[in-house]
Amino acid sequence: MMNTGGRLVAGSHNRNEFVLINADEIGRIKSVQELSGQICQICGDEVEITVDGELFVACNECAFPVCRPCYEYERREGNQACPQCKTRYKRIKGSPRVEGDEEEDDIDDLEHEFDFGDLDAMLSTHLNTGRGGPTTTSGIPPHSEHDSSPHSPPEILLLTYGEEDAEISSDQHALIVSPPMGRGNGGHTIPFPDPSVSLQPRPMVPKKDLAVYGYGSVAWKDRMEEWKKRQSGKLQVVKHQGENGGGDFDGNELDDPDLPMMDEGRQPLSRKLPIPSSKINPYRLIIILRLVILGFFFHYRLLHPVHDAYGLWMTSVICEIWFAISWILDQFPKWYPVERETYLDRLSLRYEKEGKPSELADVDIFVSTVDPLKEPPLITANTVLSILAVDYPVDKVACYVSDDGAAMLTFEALSETSEFARKWVPFCKKFNIEPRAPEWYFSQKIDYLKNKVHPAFVGERRAMKREYEEFKVRINALVAMAQKVPEEGWTMQDGTPWPGNNVRDHPGMIQVFLGHDGVRDVEGNELPRLVYVSREKRPGFDHHKKAGAMNALVRVSAVISNAPYLLNVDCDHYINNCKALREAMCFMMDPTSGKKVCYVQFPQRFDGIDRHDRYSNRNVVFFDINMKGLDGLQGPIYVGTGCVFRRQALYGYDAPTKKKPPGKTCNCWPRWCCLCCGLRKHKKGKPKKEKRKRVKHREASKQIHALETIEEGVEETKAENSSRMSQVKLEKKFGQSPVFIASTLLENGGVPQESSSASLLKESIHIISCGYEDKTEWGKEVGWIYGSVTEDILTGFKMHCHGWRSVYCMPKRPAFKGSAPINLSDRLNQVLRWALGSVEIFMSKHCPIWYGYGGGLKWLERFSYINSVVYPWTSLPLIVYCTLPAICLLTGNFIVPEISNYASLVFMSLFISIAATGILEMQWGGVGIDDWWRNEQFWVIGGVSSHLFALFQGLLKVLAGIDTNFTVTSKGGDDGEFSELYLFKWTSLLIPPTTLLIINIVGVVVGISDAINNGYDSWGPLFGKLFFAFWVIVHLYPFLKGLLGKQDRMPTIILVWSILLASILTLVWVRINPFVSRDGPVLELCGLNCD
Repeated sequence: MMNTGGRLVAGSHNRNEFVLINADEIGRIKSVQELSGQICQICGDEVEITVDGELFVACNECAFPVCRPCYEYERREGNQACPQCKTRYKRIKGSPRVEGDEEEDDIDDLEHEFDFGDLDAMLSTHLNTGRGGPTTTSGIPPHSEHDSSPHSPPEILLLTYGEEDAEISSDQHALIVSPPMGRGNGGHTIPFPDPSVSLQPRPMVPKKDLAVYGYGSVAWKDRMEEWKKRQSGKLQVVKHQGENGGGDFDGNELDDPDLPMMDEGRQPLSRKLPIPSSKINPYRLIIILRLVILGFFFHYRLLHPVHDAYGLWMTSVICEIWFAISWILDQFPKWYPVERETYLDRLSLRYEKEGKPSELADVDIFVSTVDPLKEPPLITANTVLSILAVDYPVDKVACYVSDDGAAMLTFEALSETSEFARKWVPFCKKFNIEPRAPEWYFSQKIDYLKNKVHPAFVGERRAMKREYEEFKVRINALVAMAQKVPEEGWTMQDGTPWPGNNVRDHPGMIQVFLGHDGVRDVEGNELPRLVYVSREKRPGFDHHKKAGAMNALVRVSAVISNAPYLLNVDCDHYINNCKALREAMCFMMDPTSGKKVCYVQFPQRFDGIDRHDRYSNRNVVFFDINMKGLDGLQGPIYVGTGCVFRRQALYGYDAPTKKKPPGKTCNCWPRWCCLCCGLRKHKKGKPKKEKRKRVKHREASKQIHALETIEEGVEETKAENSSRMSQVKLEKKFGQSPVFIASTLLENGGVPQESSSASLLKESIHIISCGYEDKTEWGKEVGWIYGSVTEDILTGFKMHCHGWRSVYCMPKRPAFKGSAPINLSDRLNQVLRWALGSVEIFMSKHCPIWYGYGGGLKWLERFSYINSVVYPWTSLPLIVYCTLPAICLLTGNFIVPEISNYASLVFMSLFISIAATGILEMQWGGVGIDDWWRNEQFWVIGGVSSHLFALFQGLLKVLAGIDTNFTVTSKGGDDGEFSELYLFKWTSLLIPPTTLLIINIVGVVVGISDAINNGYDSWGPLFGKLFFAFWVIVHLYPFLKGLLGKQDRMPTIILVWSILLASILTLVWVRINPFVSRDGPVLELCGLNCD
């Protein structure tokens, strides 16, 4: 960077020199390396250096290179916006105010704010001096009287604009610098030391006279308008490379210099929006402050034991240390939260040219279901209908429904759904309705005549609603028929037995309902492909539940359609935003950053939850705070549904690595010095770098890279690496299927044209056989990873270890919506399953505490994964800590000694910092206090029930091989909008929190009674114990409401078990009482004369 000191710089792109004009010295020639400037994309001039020695930047959003004169012209005469990102130009210090400028407190520039006259003079002097002063037709300056003065100007060759003119030869691009015509803010007097130097003007083309290019002149404005028209005329000229829209970009495909930079189609398809510093900086400050306070807190707790209740004190300190570690693991992954914004219009400009076929990438969509009696077929049908009606090219969408229960009910329901889709899909696209799941669309309470809707729409909507009601009747009739299974099993229409009559022993089944020739909608348009898949199941094989079903769909889809991207949704999660696929493609198909994205995760949103969300079913804190924090690191974790994958990432490949640009050296040191420093740095860093590379590829790439490639450390494309692999290694990795192996080598997807449908279906049946995955990498390095009931966390973790990053997409209209269990028992069992999966991962080789080092996983991302598998262990200290208040109240002891002023200050500071952290998280995350408080309550409820049971169940399963299931039995329910909320189902998960509630309530009663009996002095120590007990009771309050139900009546079984357990614990405590001195009770005289 060159410091001009306020002097004027002139130069050209053709000559490797700059001219510096100063009032005190003759301009000397500077090397171009001394000034790392940029070319103005509007006029072609060099972007000047400010008086502070920095490059002038007009737009702080995208840094589009524009010089100061063009910036001022755009603000005064143009649209006042950046040509590239369309962001309105902000006023820069030294610029006059224009209409529409915002008030900015950080700019103290009153002398220039309304000074338009000085600005014109400054800009005119700058432009006329830098580009040549006014000349006559012969090229002689008009002010010839200066020639005889002792300050005659020397000949300084300046070049014209960056655009060459064919009519001017290379030796005619020179002008004579004229004496200054006036004084401006940026002008300086030019000295003329040698009067004997004669001027030798070179001939110029008259119509290219540069004197007319001064600021505000007609010619300069015409040139600006001509540039804008030229840019607008090229808006549709967009180049890109990539086969089948697969996004095969290296960032250099748009290399035509004539293409306009302001072209929307060439701009990034998404943008990262950091949280404003006014919100995030106080949040980070509070986190650091809370760490400091925690240090003082533990310093006090460890140095002030309670000698009369040493066991209570020690137990509480151990629990508090664990809570502090758990908080650190949860808190620091939220250090860099970000939000994202997508540009769907740019996606269309880039990949959907008018009059040309769409070049958007193909997408295969997976829907998984098992038991149609627990997962109603009508819900699955609505999910499928919303997929078929999505706003995406129909020839690029394929929907695969996995029926892992081989139920004929699901098959028949899907057949009815495909028939109804022929009417529903054109209706959705004709009137552009949302959502496109008919059950939720028709249940919306909207007055369709309010906004003067066209009568044709109202009529067609009523007709479509009647069609849907008839469709529901047919589906419900199938469900009613399936309640009673015939003794001989189900038979198909041709009289043959249904192959899936035996759920545990049946062949693989594939049926293509839509997408083949001859099946179109009622308006004659093509429909997306709809395929039914039921994988083979045989006794003696481990089918790996949902993960195995998803891997079967990966293989089937690769053979039939082989889209480069996959979307998986649960059967109860319908597409609520018809542009959800386009939102994901803004990240996946972005030519600059999309190549390293393995999946795009959408937040889960739910229907049918009561207004108060008693059991935190929405999980807003996790999806709106934690996931945003992870998005600023390496990306969110995979949550099992609503996720768009890159197929190549699921195949276990490493993320593409970007070659580092060559190092830059400065001009201020000799070249040999830079070389020595570079060699020294290179020698020091080389062994460490090579060691890191070997560790990274030791496990992740041993299947995909040839041995010589690993040794040389050469980064090549996955297609080249795969082509070098032997057929034996490929079969060991992917299985014995040449057709499927060939599809894995196509990074951009696609199916060979010569393949027949019959041969593809035959191969598909082969790859879903139950023995296909034997002795392969499926479930280990390829596809969904086995080893846990929460295969989602494990699968995303493996991808991040391979160096991929994920993206969190939160469109304004939720992309997907689903159903959530809203009664207490179902909610606890759902949390139990999640916690059990975390325990299984913790006890496996894939535990993030010790797995994946040397790969591409970032440290804070690892913290998040460690927290996701460690949190069930928090149930042990949590249940002990929730028992301590009752023990303190029953025994009269406490976990802290008599509190001093210092201790009070530390405790108050800790509570305030906890509250401040929560408030600031709610502020930048956009979460309400109700959602935050419900999350805190259910953290305690789930921790003392589901997490505890999951911990013991996981230990029994992993260590002893005992698989224990906690069954749920329905006990009763009521009708109503949220009748399921009050539905009670007995489960043993309810016993621990109920016991905690009872013993803490009993402890409060005993403590207050004791204080009343002992007088005023006993109330002081009681307040701390009561606060502790009320903290537990308040957190368990939603659980208490769930137990009482709508009738305010607790079930007898719960009451009996809890009272019995609480009584036993109380009696044992009174008998043992380990916190009383072993020397016996201390007897003191009461001071009264009883005689």
